Order: sequence, then C-alpha cells, then structure tokens
Amino acid sequence: MKRARTARAAGGMVHIALLRGINVVGRRMVAMSDLRAMLEDLGFENVRTVLQSGNLVFQGGRIADAALEDLLEKEAARRLGVTTEFVVRTPDEWDAVIARNPFPEEAVRDPGHLLVMFCKQAPGEALTIRGVKREVVRAHGREIYIVYPDGVGESRLKLNARGTARNWNTIRKLAALARA
Repeated sequence: MKRARTARAAGGMVHIALLRGINVVGRRMVAMSDLRAMLEDLGFENVRTVLQSGNLVFQGGRIADAALEDLLEKEAARRLGVTTEFVVRTPDEWDAVIARNPFPEEAVRDPGHLLVMFCKQAPGEALTIRGVKREVVRAHGREIYIVYPDGVGESRLKLNARGTARNWNTIRKLAALARA
C-alpha cells in the first residue's frame, strides 16, 4: 500500500513498458486486465494495454527505469505468479527509437517484418549474430533493429542479446498511446 501512495503522489510521468515472453504459444499466460489492475494497485494511473503480448502505457511515479523494471518484475511474480522481464522506456526514449530507425523504407513498405528488440543494456561490441539468411540487423544503444524479409517464423537468426521485440506497427501504436 505504501508504494501505491508513493506512485500516485509522485506525479504524471509517462512510461512505456514491455513484458518479455508472455502469452506466446499458450505459455506464461497473463490477462491484460490483471496486468492493468496490478499497476493500478501500485498507484499508477491511466494504465492502458496494446494487444495481448504485454505492452503497457501508464502514468505516475518518478522511479528510474531500472528500479521501475525491478519493481514491476517482483510484483508480477508476487501478484500474478509469472516470472518475466519488463523493459521500460520514456516517451522521449521511444521517440528516439523511432527517429533513429535505420530502415525507413521497410517501416513504410512492410512494417510487420521490421522489429525492434528492446534490451535492458546495450549489447555493444559483444553482440554476435548467427544464422542470417536475408535478415538485416543494426544495433543502436539498447535497441536492435531487425528486418525479416521472409518473416520471423522462417528465420534462423540468433542473437546473443536478451530482450523483447515488437514490430513497427506495435511501436507506432505505443508511441501514439504515450502521446495521447
């Protein structure tokens, strides 16, 4: 209860959060209504979800991204019984991800096959890429941009980075929701 009051009293900072690996092939199932209720119980406001794959936009608190990720991960395990990672970005960081997209043509022509992997830390020089067919990969900061011309399901691409990916359509929807 103490955290709920803290988040509510802290103001209207907007956050975009992504959950890793939930509601995929019937595993780690989480109802979006339960996820929204969890955040509201923590004192966050205007909690909205996009799709069923763990995409959130919400307001409140002034906790730094890493501390907020940690809080949400612990609360999801405690309240929802699901172990997952959260990746959190601010709307300004989200806008920067969109602005530095190295594949603007694909974003227009085939946004469903352009994905961005959001990582907690920048993979940097340690990033290794294996199994590439026609995929094209570019890393920038904590994001990895990937074009899957033949679709994700046909890919054998392997990255040694840990994160969660969203396609360009979802990225644009979350950007619009964060600005609303």
